[in-house]
Amino acid sequence: MTGEELRAVQLAELGQQLRVDAVRASAAAGSGHPTSSMSAADLMAVLLANHLRYDFETPDNPGNDHLIFSKGHASPLLYAMFAAAGAITDGELLTFRKLDSRIEGHPTPRLPWVDVATGSLGQGLPVAVGIALCGRYLDRLPYRVWVLCGDSELAEGSMWEAFEEAAFSKLDNLIAIVDVNRLGQRGPTRHGWDTAAYARRIGAFGWHTIEIDGHDIDQIDRAYAEATQVTGRPTAIIARTRKGRGVRAVEDAEHRHGKPLSDPDEAITELGGRRAIRITPTRPEPMLTRPVESAELKLPVYSVGDTVATRTAFGEAVTALGDSRSDIVVLDGEVGDSTRSEYFAESHPERFFQSYIAEQQMVASATGMQARGWTPYLATFAAFLTRAYDFLRMAAVSRADLRVVGSHAGVSIGQDGPSQMGLEDLAAFRALFGSTVLYPCDANQTAHLVSAMAVRKGISYLRTTRGDTPVIYEPDENFPIGGSRVLRSSGADKVTIVAAGITVFEALKAADRLAEDDIAARVIDLYSIKPIDVDTLRQAAADTGRMITVEDHWPEGGLGDAVLAALADGPPPLTKLAVRGMPGSATPEEQLREAGIDAAAIVSAARSLTKV
Repeated sequence: MTGEELRAVQLAELGQQLRVDAVRASAAAGSGHPTSSMSAADLMAVLLANHLRYDFETPDNPGNDHLIFSKGHASPLLYAMFAAAGAITDGELLTFRKLDSRIEGHPTPRLPWVDVATGSLGQGLPVAVGIALCGRYLDRLPYRVWVLCGDSELAEGSMWEAFEEAAFSKLDNLIAIVDVNRLGQRGPTRHGWDTAAYARRIGAFGWHTIEIDGHDIDQIDRAYAEATQVTGRPTAIIARTRKGRGVRAVEDAEHRHGKPLSDPDEAITELGGRRAIRITPTRPEPMLTRPVESAELKLPVYSVGDTVATRTAFGEAVTALGDSRSDIVVLDGEVGDSTRSEYFAESHPERFFQSYIAEQQMVASATGMQARGWTPYLATFAAFLTRAYDFLRMAAVSRADLRVVGSHAGVSIGQDGPSQMGLEDLAAFRALFGSTVLYPCDANQTAHLVSAMAVRKGISYLRTTRGDTPVIYEPDENFPIGGSRVLRSSGADKVTIVAAGITVFEALKAADRLAEDDIAARVIDLYSIKPIDVDTLRQAAADTGRMITVEDHWPEGGLGDAVLAALADGPPPLTKLAVRGMPGSATPEEQLREAGIDAAAIVSAARSLTKV
């Protein structure tokens, strides 16, 4: 036996070990996806032993390669790899899916060798594109990004957004490994074992493609070696495999997805029994991340009495942040002239990323970038963020730090009509785990909140307004997250009006009209919707005994519901003004009136509440 043949046998044995350990982990849990793990075991054995450059003892080494399981349900295989590398013990491997175990059903960054959470199919490759963008354009380091993809997830449109972005950006540091085992959850996939069909499609996007037998050790090894030599474009290795490989009872069998093997001991015997192979991947040279360069932050200032759109203040403030911090990056969804992120692009083109009209990829790229230590802001119309909501949900699972800006929110955008109006965004972002939701009304307030988001953990959302609004706050005022501003208050207040963003000005006009009727109204600018200023709201409720909330948003899940939640122990009589009918095209002023959220509607509600 030649040295190469001996090495191939050893790698095949490692593949069998990975299969056995995937079976064992799933059996211990009583659940999991062993058959999906078994199909890719040979692919991962060769990668771990011969091509992955990774120091498991120093997972934060900037030179480490990145490995992302886009088919996150094959987590038993990933954990078996970690065990083979000595990163986790066999005992920990068998805590798979147990309470308090970091060996979860799908990978999460609770493990230091996992960059992002996966498991919602179609997301791993897009996030990997973000990391590869960092490697090529931001970090400028020679690490590679390896992604294990499933064939089923190639039905997801987000995968094709990723294929397009990766080829357009010439990401030759990105290698996708497509595990074509032909079977999905309920039966055969769309193209079965037709690897040529996948190669044609992926190749049409500009990728280098290699078709192989995913159980032939030599073919796998040569494909990886070839992929690492490709320049100017990413590579997809399209591997024909068999689900449940190595165990007759489940190999290429339908209806075995997501189930532990019925007789794991017999399966382990058939696979040749347990092994104890240990692999130390090639360690990259120690490298240093670029230090964050910082300078004094000079936020834009606006004069009280001027009129400035909060979207404009966002663009100018994030550009100022970019001037002061070298880790700030901005991503746009092809609407930078509207969101004003183009200001940043003009000043810092090397840290600006155009995602075009691919909102899923935009969020995924930002998630990948923050995993590499960058501080991303991403902006598009609030309405279009709904398309990327599952990516935001999974970013929260990853405990990612993202700063999301949604412009053109509410009916106040005017004539463009409902397809362009973000009317569910506050509810959507409030529902995300650990999120922050901000809705400023003026330019100075916006600038301060944009700055505060830079150091905020989790997903922060800033809602901006299309039209110009009056500047009512001085530039040196403070706007802590979780705070609010009481704009009108007296000891004689009979009702509290709670507003945010565009409706703050309607509330102030309403308060002036109510004063003419001897109805004193307290006005609260609730610019921080989550976290919310519970103390101020409860004090206002106690003082005035009546409340009105007014928002340019559907009635479900927005400002009004946030206030009700804050006052859940005993809310006073409360009228919730919100957009309740489907809007059409009209001027901003007509839209507010028709929706029943303008000053006149607030006055009417206040009179009804205070009527003796």
